[in-house]
Amino acid sequence: MVREFPVFHPPAAGTHGWDGSSKGFHPAASVKAQVDNVSIDFNFVYPPALISCGNYRPIPTLGFFFGDNPLKNPFTLLLLEVSFIILTTRVLRFLLKPLKQPRIVSEVIGGMFIGPSILGRSEKFTSIMFPVDNQFLVRNIGAMGFTYYFFLAGVKMDLSLVKKTSKKQLYIAIAGVALPCTFISIVAFSLRKSMDKELARLSSIGFICTGLALPLFPVLHSILKELNLLSSEIGRLGLSIAVISDAMGVGVMVIFEAAKQGEGKALAVVWYLISLVGFVVLTVFVIRRALSRVVEITPDGKPVDQAYVVAILLGVLIMGFLADMFGIAIANGAFWLGLAIPDGPPLGSTLVERSETVILEVLMPFSFALVGLYVDVNAMSSAGWSGLGPLFAITMTGYVSKFLGTLITSAFFELPIRDGVVLSFIMILRGQVEIVVFLHWMDKKIIEVPGFTLMVLAITSWTAIATPLISILYDPTRPYQVLKRRTIQHTPPEDSELRILLCIYDEDSTAALINLLEISNPTLSTPFVIFALRLIDLVGRASPVLIDHEKQEDHDSKFAVSHTIHIALKNYQESKGECIEIHPFTAIVPNRTMYQDICDLALVKKATLIILPFHKECLDTLGGKLTELVRLGGHVRHTYMAFRNTVLHFAVLFLGGADAREALCYADRMAGNLNVSLTVIRFLSHNSEGDDEMEKKMDDGVVTWFWVKMRGMRG
Repeated sequence: MVREFPVFHPPAAGTHGWDGSSKGFHPAASVKAQVDNVSIDFNFVYPPALISCGNYRPIPTLGFFFGDNPLKNPFTLLLLEVSFIILTTRVLRFLLKPLKQPRIVSEVIGGMFIGPSILGRSEKFTSIMFPVDNQFLVRNIGAMGFTYYFFLAGVKMDLSLVKKTSKKQLYIAIAGVALPCTFISIVAFSLRKSMDKELARLSSIGFICTGLALPLFPVLHSILKELNLLSSEIGRLGLSIAVISDAMGVGVMVIFEAAKQGEGKALAVVWYLISLVGFVVLTVFVIRRALSRVVEITPDGKPVDQAYVVAILLGVLIMGFLADMFGIAIANGAFWLGLAIPDGPPLGSTLVERSETVILEVLMPFSFALVGLYVDVNAMSSAGWSGLGPLFAITMTGYVSKFLGTLITSAFFELPIRDGVVLSFIMILRGQVEIVVFLHWMDKKIIEVPGFTLMVLAITSWTAIATPLISILYDPTRPYQVLKRRTIQHTPPEDSELRILLCIYDEDSTAALINLLEISNPTLSTPFVIFALRLIDLVGRASPVLIDHEKQEDHDSKFAVSHTIHIALKNYQESKGECIEIHPFTAIVPNRTMYQDICDLALVKKATLIILPFHKECLDTLGGKLTELVRLGGHVRHTYMAFRNTVLHFAVLFLGGADAREALCYADRMAGNLNVSLTVIRFLSHNSEGDDEMEKKMDDGVVTWFWVKMRGMRG
């Protein structure tokens, strides 16, 4: 049942809206209406001239064949909306992926697709798919999606990057914030007379300055992760600058937020600051300590108990409620709770693993549907250039000055011009956090729907242009291209050390790798320098990290499995004396970009050989001389001690080419071990068909050299 009745004393047109005839909702202080001789008081959001009261009680349906309309049931309609929203964003993501567009672009367009700018222009579509009675569900689920997104961003954020700040990172961050704020202020004050009354306020201009100048960490992290640049040099630099900028910007944003709160009453500023301090104290000194205790009581290598995970996810909603009650934005409560959680294993990684898929794939599409319902291109047309011109000029000034400020500072620190341009593009990437900031501006009446639409279109356009350019301009494999040959074949077999990068996934592969090192015959004349790199998937934190355990012993307790592996390698080193020198490392990086850290360490340490357990992706991503260990049979789990009195049989299948020559040179070192029996089988094509003459001559030379050497040893 739905009743419609006129409202007595509606608010004057234009008191809160961009168009007096708009169907948008407006706030009312106190409104009375009378229906069936019953007086009803209203004190909530309502249309300017009409209120619709509906019966929201779920109506069970017997099915389509009994004449029931399933779309009249709110829950059934919600199921259809969920399917439609997720399917729309998925299809757009698939279509835009070949254009190197990030996920945020497809999701914003997907939200606009169902909003009043495209499909929502059809009254029939809106009445069927997103009727007014059901829109509040979409909006609330969308708000919940943003809340949990901020929580995840806080969990992943690594504040320790601020402590590791270099002079270059600090100055680029300062210039990237100060320069845009300066130019935005100049443009804003010069256009102040032509601005809306709310936008022209000093607090509003301050909000705009900080909102456009700050490169927000969660957005940069998600896009760099899509581009596989998290572990790259430029990616690490960009994330560090973003963390520093955010740390500087928090204080400034608090000042402007307090100023905005005080526009109504001066006492409101005091209460806002008291609430803020109390909230921070609760988060840091109570919640943080309680969560640290959870980590302490969790056994090493084990996930956190399910009860704690549920309690923390429930705590996100409670913190959001408290933040809103104290006048702090809901997203801030969730974000600060995320920051309070110890990053990485076991707590941070467990939370991310168990909640990320639901948040990003189910809740966030509703968040962008919420955005799409507010984005209205027609409202921009109604507002006209005179209304939106100042905001457009401020926005363009902010992004252009941000780009130039980063580029100039990068050049000052002698960053290559191409890398400087890429870093500048990274600094102007925008996404989910900025959209929430714009929604907050709407709540504060700084901008209306036309301004919100303009800002969303602007950040989507900037990101859509910058992301493909980053992909084109920056090649993460370029630093690994060296001119000098660094192979076993070009390393003198006597009186020279063999530098090996040993990659370890888990404890299971450790014994097999130690066996391989022992069989490879390290001696006093040809010692091995081993760089043991423990590889851990990046879960529960955003910033990749490379730990040198000889300098950072305090990390061992956090990564207990790595500590166990390094103890095993240390014991092997002690048993071999001066024949082996081992340097332990741990890399916490995304699986897709582990090859970048492997190549970086190999380049810095001048490794001749990379050894890692077999993985199908290694052959596609790792160039150079690579040995992949394939374990066959159960005996490989035994330690090298079990093989001292056993003859081990090996075979080299020499197919020709540079890789085959390198394998034969490696086998030559193994042949020096008295417990190794080596068989070499060379394969030749019939009538030399398809052979490269130069390659064949080099193959002949290496095989002849090996045959002569082995014959001399037997003689």
